[in-house]
Amino acid sequence: MFVFQKDQEIVNIANVKIGGQPGEYPTVLAGTIFYNNHSIVTDPLQGVFNRTKAERLINTQDILSDETGNPNMVHIYADTFNAAVQYLDFVSEHTDSPILIDSTESKVRTAAASYVSEVGLADKTIYNSLNMSVTEDEIEALTISDIDAAIILGFNAMDSSLNGRMQLLEDGGKVLPKGLLEIAQECGINKKMIDPSITPMGNGAGIALRMSITVKAKYGNPVGSGIHNAPSSWNWLRSKKEEDILIARICDIASTGLQQMAAGDFILFGPIENAKYTYPLAAMADIMISESVADLGSEPVDGHPVYKLV
Repeated sequence: MFVFQKDQEIVNIANVKIGGQPGEYPTVLAGTIFYNNHSIVTDPLQGVFNRTKAERLINTQDILSDETGNPNMVHIYADTFNAAVQYLDFVSEHTDSPILIDSTESKVRTAAASYVSEVGLADKTIYNSLNMSVTEDEIEALTISDIDAAIILGFNAMDSSLNGRMQLLEDGGKVLPKGLLEIAQECGINKKMIDPSITPMGNGAGIALRMSITVKAKYGNPVGSGIHNAPSSWNWLRSKKEEDILIARICDIASTGLQQMAAGDFILFGPIENAKYTYPLAAMADIMISESVADLGSEPVDGHPVYKLV
């Protein structure tokens, strides 16, 4: 393993610290709830869901976080603003963990950003994400909001190479008039978490791991991803899933360890139901990474899995 010469930024969101040198802080894990076709959701447009089951899923993640030492976040996906309000209110009532607000529609994300500012949840909300499709309306809404934390997505559709993704962050990469890092700063985003973007297997998925290391070496920002999207979009694995669903689940969860070994600070591990498998794996990886850099000057913080589980 290794340590970075560049000073590593550590962001604090709702008392959850993300970043640092490998082996220093435990990996922060985020399970996704209310995702597309989530069985607990009965009306995704109005945000109607089974509250008992949702509370149980959130509580399970909190319990596993306490047991392993890996902090957690809750990743909310919403199709509409109405749904986002229902989800945000519910999740904030049942956990003190940071909340990532996500939607394929920028209007939903920006409306949610305004809402959390109005009701006092901005300090525990992470905007997911600022990306190459950012609009002027989105920039204005974020600037007005009280949100100061966001995931910055490094996907460049014009050039998905490592260089193309880095350029998108730095100067816009011929896609935007300025880099996403500069845009984020102008929006008041002081807590920048960079996601190198996971593409499908065979289409440069591995570049994200290399970019994770590059970003931390060059900028020192916390990095992470939804790396499970690589195996979940793997056609060969899908065919195996028909034979035995466990094969796909193993690859999906094991991908978490790959991002951790590439200096990942946070991971969006997919369906929150997978928490019971993901937390032990992530804790194991964190312990091994911590032990591997023990003689390089990186000392694990109190509460790290190496102290709780060994």
